[in-house]
Amino acid sequence: MNAQIRDIQANPRKTESVRRLGNVDIAQLREAVLAIPEAIWDAENADKPNRFEALDRTRHIVFRFVDNFHDWRGSHDRPLWSQWRERLEPVMQAAARDYGYARAAYPRVMLARMAPGGVIKPHRDANPAAKWPHKIHVPIKTNDKVIFFVDGVGFRFGEGEAVEVNNMGVHAVVNEGDSDRIHLIFEYYDLDQPAPDWVDSAP
Repeated sequence: MNAQIRDIQANPRKTESVRRLGNVDIAQLREAVLAIPEAIWDAENADKPNRFEALDRTRHIVFRFVDNFHDWRGSHDRPLWSQWRERLEPVMQAAARDYGYARAAYPRVMLARMAPGGVIKPHRDANPAAKWPHKIHVPIKTNDKVIFFVDGVGFRFGEGEAVEVNNMGVHAVVNEGDSDRIHLIFEYYDLDQPAPDWVDSAP
């Protein structure tokens, strides 16, 4: 199945820009995240599976990830998930409550840390496994000079404000502030929504 068809077959439930999902309680999670030693950030970032050029120097701690880039329905826990699950899941569930899915899954879960002056270059999440789940961000630490662009429109998200972003559009981030920007980022999809025909044809 070619890339053009895959673009057409992106999940119609995904936002076309930004969907603000409301504020969630991140107090306990924020305290734990800010206490992560630099050595853990360095080690986890060195071992991360999401090595995309657009991410530049943004560091990640990846808790869950897809088994391959063609199908979101297969995913696995990475080593730190068992230690962090009890802190992460309440925030993720609260952020995704508005969707109302009776059964859902989180194929990718991670923290993304962008230093002052950092950038994420304009890009689309082109791999097929990114085309179906909702992509949700929850800022854990940010500043008013962090701007998230979707198709050229700039947005600011406050700490604890859950938002779905259109990862099919061209998106980018700049941190022009003097402090780190740390987001919890996760994917979320309805297990009861029929998958598109093209996913079973993917190589």
